[in-house]
Amino acid sequence: MDPVTGILPVSATVPADWPTTEERARAVQDELRTRVVLAEDGPPPGQGLVAGVDVAYDDERDLVVAAAVVLDAATREVTEEATAVGRISFPYVPGLLAFRELPAVLAALEALATPPGLVVCDGYGLAHPRRFGLAAHLGVLTGLPAIGVAKNPFTFTYEEPAAVRGSVAALVDGSEEVGRAVRTQDGIKPVFVSVGHRVSLDSACAHTLGLAPRFRLPETTRRADALCRRALAQVVAPE
Repeated sequence: MDPVTGILPVSATVPADWPTTEERARAVQDELRTRVVLAEDGPPPGQGLVAGVDVAYDDERDLVVAAAVVLDAATREVTEEATAVGRISFPYVPGLLAFRELPAVLAALEALATPPGLVVCDGYGLAHPRRFGLAAHLGVLTGLPAIGVAKNPFTFTYEEPAAVRGSVAALVDGSEEVGRAVRTQDGIKPVFVSVGHRVSLDSACAHTLGLAPRFRLPETTRRADALCRRALAQVVAPE
């Protein structure tokens, strides 16, 4: 850990066989997505520890900083946080963003003293063209229950849910439901929730609503976003 910034370096933790090409990354997705567990409800909403993860980039310096912020699900108070910085390990390719973000995210999660009962990702799980977005990938690699809460519907379609908080509508790819549009605040654009690993879609939506009492985005995402941006500013600040 850097004694000045307090940020864990992650470059040494990127596996030697981490994919560097689109072809290899897609092959890894095909292999790992068979391990996604969809038959569990996951931890009860409003109980235990929930972590939010997010990343911030400095493309000019080839840096990515990840943050993991743990909240008490009942009070939404922060109990622990960790950050990690590393070199960007994969080019930008839509549908393969997990390969850019995961080494740093995994390092931040591993730096936590207590594993969370659920991880909320700023992104997608099954709501992904190959049904294996960041939340699914992270869940399989860590074994932790994980969900994706995204700001937009990606390539999928949905009917606008009712305007009141708690309203939902199916997020679909053709006839397949890959997630749900969830209205977290009255009259505000919904967020897009999908299962990652070891959580049901009903439970994922309930967790999202419980973590978003005042704002559109869950507190897990809001806190992790703010932390990774602060950490990146520390890393790139002139001495």
